[in-house]
Amino acid sequence: MPTDESVTEPERERALSGDAQRLHELGYAQELARSMSAFSNFAISFTIISVLSGCLTLYGFGMVTGGPAMITWGWPLVGVMTLFVGLAMAEVCSSYPTAGGLYYWAAKLAPSHGAAWSWFTGWFNFLGQVAVTAGIDFGAAFFLNALLDLQFGFSATPGHTILLFGIVLAVHGALNTFGVKLVSFLGNVSVWWHILGVLIIVGALVIFPSKHQSASFVFTHFVNGTGWGSSLYVGLLGLLLAQYTFTGYDASAHMTEETHNAAEAGPRGIVMSILVSLVAGWVLLLGITFAIQNYDGALTSTTGVPPAQIFIDALGETGGKLLLLIAIGAQFFCGMSSVTANSRMIYAFSRDGALPGSQVWHRINKRTKTPTNAVWLAAGGAFVLGLPYLWNATAYAAVTSIAVIGLYIAYVMPVFLRLLQGDRFERGPWHLGRWSRPVGIIAVAWTLIITVLFMLPTASPVTGKNFNYTPIAVLIVLGFAGVWWLVSARNWFKGPKVQGTAEELAAIEHDLEF
Repeated sequence: MPTDESVTEPERERALSGDAQRLHELGYAQELARSMSAFSNFAISFTIISVLSGCLTLYGFGMVTGGPAMITWGWPLVGVMTLFVGLAMAEVCSSYPTAGGLYYWAAKLAPSHGAAWSWFTGWFNFLGQVAVTAGIDFGAAFFLNALLDLQFGFSATPGHTILLFGIVLAVHGALNTFGVKLVSFLGNVSVWWHILGVLIIVGALVIFPSKHQSASFVFTHFVNGTGWGSSLYVGLLGLLLAQYTFTGYDASAHMTEETHNAAEAGPRGIVMSILVSLVAGWVLLLGITFAIQNYDGALTSTTGVPPAQIFIDALGETGGKLLLLIAIGAQFFCGMSSVTANSRMIYAFSRDGALPGSQVWHRINKRTKTPTNAVWLAAGGAFVLGLPYLWNATAYAAVTSIAVIGLYIAYVMPVFLRLLQGDRFERGPWHLGRWSRPVGIIAVAWTLIITVLFMLPTASPVTGKNFNYTPIAVLIVLGFAGVWWLVSARNWFKGPKVQGTAEELAAIEHDLEF
């Protein structure tokens, strides 16, 4: 994939002109700086998927919901099914390369009631984006707390974790406000950090431990630490580890208004981020699982982070801390990119008046040409979603479930509508040809399965401390959006707005130059 440096200046100008022209055809001015290469677009989705974040932060959850067998086989199963979803989304992205992404697609593809489809798609996308940001930075706070506990005795209490969670979110908000160029640079660095990080972690776990688990243990050993009696149910719950990791790749769509040759670079970013993560994540999970020295000891570690204990048991304290530091760096990059993508979705949704206080969230910083206010809504919303951890031990699993459900419902709504379009769908330059329909059907079916699955209780007996509050969070957002729609929004929300005539769009762009 080419970087900006590999494209000549005349080619860049022609691409920019074509991208801006297509954006005008879709009804929007070129307000955001179009400076991202195809590689940068891929990088942001790959960074948000982040196998060093999702795989590691939910590894302990996987250890009790199916254990090694489900960790090992759940990953490729979920990865392949996610690829179907990603392929179906990528085809639509090529037709409509806008920052609004999913909710814009829904409005354009719906055979009727396009505004309603757009409204609810956007709200589910908003919920999922905020939840995935919360999940990523919450995981980073877990791992950072574990490292501080090992190094300085800063114990891993809920209060300390929430404190670190808030600090990490604040840093990511500040970077996206004051260090826009740095964020873009770090996004590219992140790809290599993740790939080299996986190679270093797996290489160390292969070379240095005095013993390894058998292939039989890694590929067939099943563990049920949930209290539920059904192995099938528990194994299905264990798929959350992989499915949560495979989220956030819609970032490539949300960044298309900032990407050169967006109608092709955006779809490729979606698909390639899933494919590369599928390979890298499986290598990582196999390396960690083979290196387990004390299964029960890792689960009961005082750090509260089983992978940290696995690293220490396998390599000693110094080696374990170094691997932990690599993971924390990757999680930091991941959260930073998630705030970036989340803010673009908020910017686009509020540009069309669909969020309370839209005029505030849509405001563009003229100096950086980025939606600064939307950045802080993304960070603040994520912090609120993580607060229940202070009294609910399973809050992190709930946040990850909310992220999966919110995002995948939003992912699949335009895919479903594209299926209804049939041959009427106007394809972009990147499309699936005759495979479009079967790929879309599989994507919709898989999303229906996981939406039900991840709302179910994860532990038995169900108590106030382990209650899965995912259905409540989803119902609150759905209820709020539904009531607002019925009472008011249906009278004024007509879907994505056209900002004006060609002259008016040019005036908007001219104003941002000063």
